[in-house]
Amino acid sequence: MKHLSSRPLSLVRLSAVAALAAAALSGCYVVPLHTPPPQVQHGPVAVMPAAPVSQTFTARLYPSNAEATAYGTIVGTVTNDLNGRGYFNAVIGGEQFQGEATRVAGNSQRSGVANASGTRGGMLSCRYTMNSSTLGTGSCMLNNGPSFTMHVGG
Repeated sequence: MKHLSSRPLSLVRLSAVAALAAAALSGCYVVPLHTPPPQVQHGPVAVMPAAPVSQTFTARLYPSNAEATAYGTIVGTVTNDLNGRGYFNAVIGGEQFQGEATRVAGNSQRSGVANASGTRGGMLSCRYTMNSSTLGTGSCMLNNGPSFTMHVGG
């Protein structure tokens, strides 16, 4: 009989211990000591190409009168700063010409003028029309009479 009476008592004790353990642990929870920062997901990033700072074109001057034939074909450059103005350079007969090219205000933004002064006192004056953003035609005249047909670009 002793055996029967101790069995329910140990079951009661075991149940009580389990209940106490459950009650003691129910108020506890695990907290990590170091948490990594949350991962932020970004959408795709659009990368814009850099805008060109300037464009440089070749300007070819072909003789159009007898005085200009002595110089032959002249190759110069026009650098457009993309703000309505450009810089014009050419060497004619050993003289370096430098100046500016601008668009003519008014109805047509395609027309322009270019003027350059030479290192020996010469003056070069040109009028042109741009047929596209990179191609144009015109004419140039030196102050001492030679005249040229001008092609820009290409």
